[in-house]
Amino acid sequence: MAESTKAVTPCGGSAPSNSGGGAGTGTGAEGGAAAQQGGLMGMLFPLAIFVLIFYFFIIRPQRKRDKQHNNMIAGIGRGDQIVTIGGFLGTVREVRDDTFQIEIAEGVRVRILKSAVQTKRSTTATEKQEAAS
Repeated sequence: MAESTKAVTPCGGSAPSNSGGGAGTGTGAEGGAAAQQGGLMGMLFPLAIFVLIFYFFIIRPQRKRDKQHNNMIAGIGRGDQIVTIGGFLGTVREVRDDTFQIEIAEGVRVRILKSAVQTKRSTTATEKQEAAS
C-alpha cells in the first residue's frame, strides 16, 4: 500500500505530494524563479515610467532653454543692449572668446563673462528708451 505524505507550505497551506516518481521534481524551483522574475519586472516598470516622466518634464525642457540661451549669446554683437544676471543694463563694446566688455554708464566699462548675460534687449525697446531720453 502506498503511503500518502502531506507537505506544508510556508504559508500554512498544504501542497500536493509527489508520489508519481521523478517526473515532476523540478517544478517547485522553476515556479519560484518565475515568481521572482515577475516581481522584478513589476518593480522595474514603475521605475522606467518615472525615468521617462523625469526626462520629458525636467531634462528635455532644460536642454531646450540652454540651447536657446547659447544661440542668444552667440548672436550678441557690438552695440547690442544686454541685461546681466545681476540686473545691470549695458551696451556691448567689445566681444572676446568668453567675455564681453560692456558700458554700463558713460565712461564706465566692465568685463563680464558671456554666461553672466541673462537677456538681450530688443532693438525696439532700446530705440523707445533712447527716444524718451
